[in-house]
Amino acid sequence: MGHTVREKKKLVARVRRIRGQLEAVERALETETGCAEVLQLIASVRGAMNGLMAEVMEDHIRMHVVDPASDPDPERAKGAEELIDVVRTYLK
Repeated sequence: MGHTVREKKKLVARVRRIRGQLEAVERALETETGCAEVLQLIASVRGAMNGLMAEVMEDHIRMHVVDPASDPDPERAKGAEELIDVVRTYLK
């Protein structure tokens, strides 16, 4: 079973929240809300998308590359944990 299937409910909930945020951007544009508020809404959507991407990438690394929690090679486990940390940092 793939990690996106195993985490399906949680991931779909995140996507639905992102959809709500996108709809807020659309409403703000339709009602001619000030540009500063629209930019803030867009930044929120971007952050939410990056969070979703980071979560799926982390799960992918753990499921298909190496799971640091179960790898018997300590150097490989450390490298995998560092990669996960870099992905999280990059997508913040």
